[in-house]
Amino acid sequence: MSPTQPLTLVIATRESRLALWQAEHVQALLRARGHTVSLLGMTTQGDQILDRSLSKVGGKGLFVKELEVALEEGRAHIAVHSLKDVPMELPEGFALACVMEREDPRDAFVSPRYASLDALPQGAVVGTSSLRRQVLLQALRPDLRIEPLRGNLDTRLRKLDEGNYDAIVLAAAGLKRLGLQERIRTEFATTDMLPAAGQGALGIEIRSDRQDLMDALAPLAHQDTWLTVTAERAVSRAMGGSCSMPLAAHGRLVQGTLHLDAAWGDPDARVPLVRASASSPVATLEAADALGIAIAAQLRAGGARGVDPVVG
Repeated sequence: MSPTQPLTLVIATRESRLALWQAEHVQALLRARGHTVSLLGMTTQGDQILDRSLSKVGGKGLFVKELEVALEEGRAHIAVHSLKDVPMELPEGFALACVMEREDPRDAFVSPRYASLDALPQGAVVGTSSLRRQVLLQALRPDLRIEPLRGNLDTRLRKLDEGNYDAIVLAAAGLKRLGLQERIRTEFATTDMLPAAGQGALGIEIRSDRQDLMDALAPLAHQDTWLTVTAERAVSRAMGGSCSMPLAAHGRLVQGTLHLDAAWGDPDARVPLVRASASSPVATLEAADALGIAIAAQLRAGGARGVDPVVG
């Protein structure tokens, strides 16, 4: 196969410090391969609406819609996303062209005063607007007060430092990418705080008719990560999942076998946390997808309430 011809590319990105780091990371990798790459910074609806939880205003798709419009209109050619922010079903005409090697997928406990979740006093206030984190925290420490926390990573840390919370829970990957790992007091074991589908991985979205971009991005892809997050996202898709669903899914690919765990919880704590797990040899995206669908069926059988797909 002949080498990919150099391209002139524009990356659509949100303008938060973390989103810009991610876009600049991809920019550097593509430039190293001979492409000319610039950035188009954008503010999305998800960045603007900070007084309500995402589950009440349209989900995490609010972080990608404006970027997709830029792709549609030809103002940009690729969009770099935190994969956990990408809806499980992309709009017609768009494709996930590349999934890059995953950073640390775990959640991080961040607090100026307390070393761990166990060290928090009864009734302590923990900040998160993730329903997944809420139900997992409730299962670990039902005595805590879980309060909403919106905004980009720097905003969340500022609200913690201003004394609004005793602790907050953030993705370890974002903190490490921005050189803020010293803020991490402890990283949760995935057995306690199961990550969100795709957490820690970057995905690159394009128009589905751009085979030249598919070819240019192929060297950036990490196949083991892609297989793993495909299974995780399949769980969420089969459950009808979005950020309005308290759902976690995390996989580990070890010597060709994918070990997949998932959990569903009730934000009102009326029913216990439902967990499911399975392992299967996985070498293709189709096999990864099938494993995720099987895990979703386990969750439903255990009492998890999904959202059935609309037929018609």
